[in-house]
Amino acid sequence: MRIVLRAQPFVLPFQTFTSRISITKSSNSRNFYTPVKPKPKLRTQGFLRCRAMATSAPVIQVKEKIELTEIERKIFDRLLATLRHFGLTNQLRVAGGWVRDKLLGKECYDIDIALDNMLGSEFVEKVREYLLSTGEQVQGVAVIPCNPEQSKHLETARMRLFDMWIDFVNLRCEEYSDDSRIPTKQKFGTAEEDAYRRDLTINSMFYNINTDSVEDFTKRGIADLKSGKIVTPLPPKATFLDDPLRVLRAIRFGARFGFLLYEELKEAASCDEVKDALAAKISRERIGVEIDLMISGNQPVKAMMYICDLMLFWTVFSLPPKFEPTKSEGCDRLCIAYLDATWNLIQLIGGSTYTDEQRRLSLYAALFLPFRKTIYKDSKAKKIPIVNYIFRESLKRKASDAETVVNLHSALDKFLSLIPFLVSDGDIQLIEVDWGKGLDDVPLTSKLRVLTGLLLREIKDFWRVALLLSMLLYPTDVDCNEDFPKQHFQLDKRSDLFQAVESAITKLGLENVWDVKPLVNGKDIMSVLQLKAGGPLIREWQQKLLAWQLAHPNGTVEECIDWMRQTHSKRAKTE
Repeated sequence: MRIVLRAQPFVLPFQTFTSRISITKSSNSRNFYTPVKPKPKLRTQGFLRCRAMATSAPVIQVKEKIELTEIERKIFDRLLATLRHFGLTNQLRVAGGWVRDKLLGKECYDIDIALDNMLGSEFVEKVREYLLSTGEQVQGVAVIPCNPEQSKHLETARMRLFDMWIDFVNLRCEEYSDDSRIPTKQKFGTAEEDAYRRDLTINSMFYNINTDSVEDFTKRGIADLKSGKIVTPLPPKATFLDDPLRVLRAIRFGARFGFLLYEELKEAASCDEVKDALAAKISRERIGVEIDLMISGNQPVKAMMYICDLMLFWTVFSLPPKFEPTKSEGCDRLCIAYLDATWNLIQLIGGSTYTDEQRRLSLYAALFLPFRKTIYKDSKAKKIPIVNYIFRESLKRKASDAETVVNLHSALDKFLSLIPFLVSDGDIQLIEVDWGKGLDDVPLTSKLRVLTGLLLREIKDFWRVALLLSMLLYPTDVDCNEDFPKQHFQLDKRSDLFQAVESAITKLGLENVWDVKPLVNGKDIMSVLQLKAGGPLIREWQQKLLAWQLAHPNGTVEECIDWMRQTHSKRAKTE
């Protein structure tokens, strides 16, 4: 069914192609907007252009010595006691990110132990035997096998100590054939050899548990950490071809810490050979995990800009061979422009408005906003949103993520159609919007509450995310496919509009409307209609009764059923 609404006309609160606008009050509507002379820039200008990467590195404060927590000291004491118990001479080293984060003064709960002359699984068994000999409980042990075809070259043993999972691997060095980066031969390596085969110099340092000291075998780790540089220990192209996922890790750490990507690294990351290896050698699950860490991190926009600038966007977010409409030139930069605007708008509105999950999916929904009406056909010729393909095939993320983002995109047209009426005091009369069946009998004065309530019941507690995204598309007559990223939008005004709509929905008493239970169930409907089985008619009446309930928030079950009998009787007579 098409419901038509008409509100008092008003001019939108945003800078268009030719004019800047300010707010004044009108007696007929909450906000009436009139053009004024240009003013100084507001604190947030809005959609950022996908710009060149930073060229100056920050100066970072790095600690001279690693300070252990009480739990870390207990864990390391148990490991050293295991060496003494069995008379072992192994050097135990914590590798990688834990060392980096501790030197930066940050807490880290990801402890990887590198062993010389012993496999991780062998040492874990020794630790287990020692703990049992002392009467301590062994919390858990696991072994993750290597998978060279997917660039996972090391077996990893895991053990839970003091409620923390600790990974154990052996130091290694490798030999390769001329035409492959999959090792043809692996052997125990030295700590220095292992350091040089790691992804980045800032991740190549060790903390030697035996000597309580930091070891920087590349002679660059601490220096690059202090100067804020993302550099590979070996030539970057060889490092990336060894494990192409390192390209995304370099981007993630560069964005997370605000570090500068080394020029030679950027050249290698954007070369066709590395891009092809990333697409061919790395599982989509591993790519999806890295992207999710970026989106969930502290600098998602910067991370996606790096991916865009290094020409990796369509390698990471691969698309099916055929889809419609075709993507426009510069679509990757448009995606990032939406992401940037959403990120900045969240900061203006207040990050506490959203849970971590809502924030994460709002950023995905913004990133893929240019594809919200793009579809492809599956093997059975069924039309599927391309966003579903990106989540399920390109990133191998969970189905619920794809479903939530697709539902958010689907809800935007309805939200956009309601915004003018939610912020207007004018009388609501008749614009064309397709809202489905069952709304013929809604009183004109209740239509706004009913339509808004039905929409919120569709997207539930993600309605503020849908409203946030709607702000980016409002007004609906802006061309979002050509020079959109070049426009400057006043996000402050969009934040004001968001708060006005949010307040209107709250005043309508709809904030948690999805938790409201229907007054009348399916059995009652069948009884009134004298039906023996369910079907489309039942669903239509469920929609009608829900609309009645939204129009009459204080209505009782008896009143609802009485209205249903009268309406059904009138309908039967006309038919």
